Amino acid sequence: MDTNNIEEIVRKILSDMGGKSSVSAPRSAGAIPEKARVAMLVEKERFELQEYKIPELGDDDILVKVEGCGVCGTDAHEFKRDPFGLIPVVLGHEGTGEIVKMGKNVRKDSAGKDLKIGDKVVTCMIFADDPDITMFDLNKQNVGKADVYGLIKPIGDDYFTGWFADYIVIKGGSTVFNVSDLDLDSRVLIEPCAVLVHAVERAKTTGILRFNSRVVVQGCGPIGLICIAVLRTMGIENIVAVDGNENRLAFAKRMGADKSVDFRNYKGAEALGNAVKETFGGHFADFAFQCTGNPIAHANIYKMIRNGGGLCELGFFINGGDATINPHFDLCSKEITLVGSWVYTLRDYATTFDFLKRAQAIGLPIKELITHRFPLEEINEALKTNLSMKGLKIAVINK
Repeated sequence: MDTNNIEEIVRKILSDMGGKSSVSAPRSAGAIPEKARVAMLVEKERFELQEYKIPELGDDDILVKVEGCGVCGTDAHEFKRDPFGLIPVVLGHEGTGEIVKMGKNVRKDSAGKDLKIGDKVVTCMIFADDPDITMFDLNKQNVGKADVYGLIKPIGDDYFTGWFADYIVIKGGSTVFNVSDLDLDSRVLIEPCAVLVHAVERAKTTGILRFNSRVVVQGCGPIGLICIAVLRTMGIENIVAVDGNENRLAFAKRMGADKSVDFRNYKGAEALGNAVKETFGGHFADFAFQCTGNPIAHANIYKMIRNGGGLCELGFFINGGDATINPHFDLCSKEITLVGSWVYTLRDYATTFDFLKRAQAIGLPIKELITHRFPLEEINEALKTNLSMKGLKIAVINK
């Protein structure tokens, strides 16, 4: 091999590049289309697939080819009623995909793990305006006030701001995690699972939730079912699930609940509370998780908790209305310790990766939460399926 020729070729290439080395240019996986599709919510209950030019990346940006995204209740509320006033908007914040292009400054993810082309990633928060929120924030701030991919309007001429799309542009200052060691279904479930990892961490701050606690989980939608799974991976076994759907109660037992109560069989909060007590062998719950987002359910759950017990309320991600309780009987005289939970901290988000691995290792059917899969072209049907309460977790999976 003539090394002189090779050196000459290299010098010519560098000269043609204006003296710049390839390290200073964005790195990419090869051919990337000039344009790609997004699912734009153009009016209530109607997405429209629109095509836009993929913007040039900044030095700190990442272009991700979307593989899939879960449909959240927040997406369904925005689809149905536009409570956040975001229309037109590209929704989807439970997404994951593969890095196909990176700005020259991108080297590590938010946990310090190396990033390269082809890695599988998740993200949903943008912290450019709040640099105090970090992985190791001692104040354990949740990220509820940060911007969320999938719940923001287009940024200039960048319409790739939500995961219901072919591609998404992750801007510098955002959180991003390398999750290449997890399969697609697990990656789609990371965001909702992080919500429950955080809720259980909030519950532990009360000092009441322990290994041998009697725990009631009210509401067996995806959030309540994941809550049961998180508790079970911690070794808590005495769990009673409360819901009004036989299929969901059956799945709750597969996820780790010991027993279940169908609220349809009881009239009034007192009767329901006594049914939970009987199910626990004559004891009220030491701790309760309220996961329904229903104000009446919140009022009812105090009747299920023992004196000196604890409650974590995490079901209200939008304003669901006022709940009516009697502060004397429900809270004060029983000395209930109440904590609220809202999304997660960055540390909770990273902890979730280990939770998913642990849940699968002990045989919990966590990935079976995804009951319906739709291609991007059928996103309107995906959201309608979510609103109809069919199945459990709905996902949009790109071809």
